[in-house]
Formats: sequence, structure tokens, C-alpha cells
Amino acid sequence: MAASSSALHLPIPPAREIPITFSASLKSWWNVGEKQGAAAEERLLRRLPFFLPESMADAGTTSQVIANRERIDLATPRHYLNSLSIKATNPSPNAPPPAVVLHGYGAGLGFFFRNFPTLAAWAGDRGTDVYALDWLGMGRSARVPFRVKAKRDDVPGRVQEAESFFVNSLEEWRAKAGLEKMTLIGHSLGAYFSVAYALRYPTRVHKLVLLSPAGVPHNPDNLTMPSRELTDTGDSAPSPNTPAELASTSEIHHIRDQQRAIKKSESRTRKLFTYLWEEGWSPFQVVRSTLFWGPMLVGKYSSRRFSGLTEDETRDLHDYILNITLAKGSGEYCISHILAPYAHARMPLVDRVAALKIPITFVYGEHDWMDPVGGLQALQNLRQAGNENGRMFVVPNAGHHVYLDNPTATNDLLVEELNLADQQQ
Repeated sequence: MAASSSALHLPIPPAREIPITFSASLKSWWNVGEKQGAAAEERLLRRLPFFLPESMADAGTTSQVIANRERIDLATPRHYLNSLSIKATNPSPNAPPPAVVLHGYGAGLGFFFRNFPTLAAWAGDRGTDVYALDWLGMGRSARVPFRVKAKRDDVPGRVQEAESFFVNSLEEWRAKAGLEKMTLIGHSLGAYFSVAYALRYPTRVHKLVLLSPAGVPHNPDNLTMPSRELTDTGDSAPSPNTPAELASTSEIHHIRDQQRAIKKSESRTRKLFTYLWEEGWSPFQVVRSTLFWGPMLVGKYSSRRFSGLTEDETRDLHDYILNITLAKGSGEYCISHILAPYAHARMPLVDRVAALKIPITFVYGEHDWMDPVGGLQALQNLRQAGNENGRMFVVPNAGHHVYLDNPTATNDLLVEELNLADQQQ
């Protein structure tokens, strides 16, 4: 048995308590920075028994996999991607393509700390690799200037430029990693960019697994409510025997009925968040503008939204979220070019996805704030185009962050989808 990850590392101070007073918030704000962000990420990754620091040799390990953090420099000066690689110690000549995990808007690879153990076990069993990346301009990747030159009324031009910022850096990373094909597992906006990447580089994608994808449906009657991300609470710990289920029309209607009821009773707070969204403000911009109060605002969000985690997990995740939220604004400014108010895409994926000939799986949470009707319509368009390898699932006891709200059901589904990919080709 391999030694635990924490035993192999120099000690890192524990994360600060989530601030509930102004003085504690001020101290947290003062201690935010690149070094602290790296430590916050490492606290989450040290929960993985197969994680090794950059400076430590991997010789002599008995683990099926080894995980390392890597900073991958891109061609443009000062552009780089932060990544986690989980590599099989005994690669198989018949290994399936690696899986690449891609986070959502303003998040980072550390959000998947509850999913990496299961994905690593799959990689070890199949003799393949798993990677997780921070998108350029997000997480702990380079916070470089984000600019779109297209005019405001040139929607296709704006979308093309915004997508290229992320898609091109992913392709450059793939080439440097020497991967011929990948299965992309994307969450929210990361799922949107995964589809955009597959459309631009179709020969490089083996399969798409889209977790609560953003930007799928059209605007009319779209019940997506991004403001709920800041006001929803985490679901209680689900039963480990509650698996994800194939989505039925009745289940989709049930989710939409919930969304419709919540939208009708939208609070003043949610209306304010919606107004700020319409005015082009990012939630991270709002938090940064509060200066010393920022850590306390982030603490209220992380304590409420991720209440299903343990106390230690919530504190460590809060510290991680705080550091990437207060970092210099960059990729977050893509949002008004990609999505219109109420988070519907300016160029919806439902109209674009039928061009893909690869297997695609849509996954939504039972209490998701993303409108699942887009996934249902996308599957219909895929079938009409001759692609029968589309599926859709609902994860019980889960909201938008399906992978954190119900990791057991989500992890089981991910392994099933990864193993099924070979049969679907």
C-alpha cells in the first residue's frame, strides 16, 4: 500500500476558519495571493493517497497511479495552464483514451477532489491516464488579459473570439501532452467549451460527458436561473445506493416544474443578482469590489452551497474558492460574450451539437438550476442527424454541482460512461 499523500509532503498550515466577523474577513483578505492559492489547492489534493509533489520522485511507489501538478507553458509568453495529471504506473497497450476533466465558470480543478479517487481507480484498472485542467484565465492558470475585438452587434464574431481564448489553449495543451484523442468531462461552462472544442477539433474527441452544461437551450421559456448558484443550499448527504437514472420526459418536466415555481417566487436578492448579470457584472467582480468584506461573502456562499461536505472539506474548499475568486480578473469576462442574460447562449449548443458524430452524454442534477430541456432537445437533434449515441441522466439529491452534491452516483456514472465509450464507437 502506498504511503498517504500527507505523509510525503512538508507540512502546510491549515486553512483559516471561514470568517464570520469583519476582523477575520480582513485577515483572510490580507493573506490571499498566488502562494496561498497554491497551498489551498494542495490541501485538497493531499486528500488523494497517490498525489506527489512536483519535486518528489515517483520511484518505488506501489500505487496503480501517480498524480502530479504541472504548469504547462503555452506558446504565448506568460500564458500557461495549471493541470493535474493522474497517470497509470502500468500503462496498457490497449488503454482507452485519457479522460480530461474541465471545470465550470470561475471554478478550478480542485472542485473535483471527491471525484479524482474513482477516476484514478478507473485509470489504474484500464492502464490509462486522467487529467484535470484550469482553463486559461481561471483557477490557477495564467490570468492574462481577455479582450474581444468584434463589435457589440457582431454576435458570431464575439462568440468565436471568446470561445477561441479557451479552445485554442486546450488544443495547445493537448498537442504538448501528446494525446491523440480525449474523453472530455466538462461541467457547466466547461461543458460548453468542451462542445465548442469538439466542433472545432472533432478528430481529437473520443466522447463528451457534459455535467449540467451551460448554454444548451434557446431563450424562449428557458428556466435557467444563474442567480440560484449564489442562493441555493447543498443537498443533504445522499444514500450511496441511489444511482443516476436515465432521464425520462416526466423527470425533465418535474425538474422544470420546480424551476418554474422557484422563478415565480424569485426574491429581491435573486432579482438583484439577475440585474447585475444583465448589466455585465461577474460575481467575482462584485466580490472583489467589496475589498475586505470579500472573504466573508465567499464564506457565506461556500458554507451554504456546500453544506453537504464535512467541516474540514468545507473550510478547505472555501479557502480555495477565496483565492481563485480574488485573483486578477481574466477569463471570467468571457461570460457576456458567450451568454446573454439569464445564462442562455448567444449561439445555443442545441443548434450546433448535431454536427458531432461522437457519443455525448448529458447529466443534470435533480435540483439543478440549468434547464434540462436543452439536453432533451439536443438528443433529438443528434438522433435526427443519425447519431444514436446520445444519452441523458438525472443525478438524484444533487443540484448544479452534481459531482460534489452526490459524488457516489456521479462517480459511478462517470466510470460507466468511460467504459461504455469503446462500445459506442
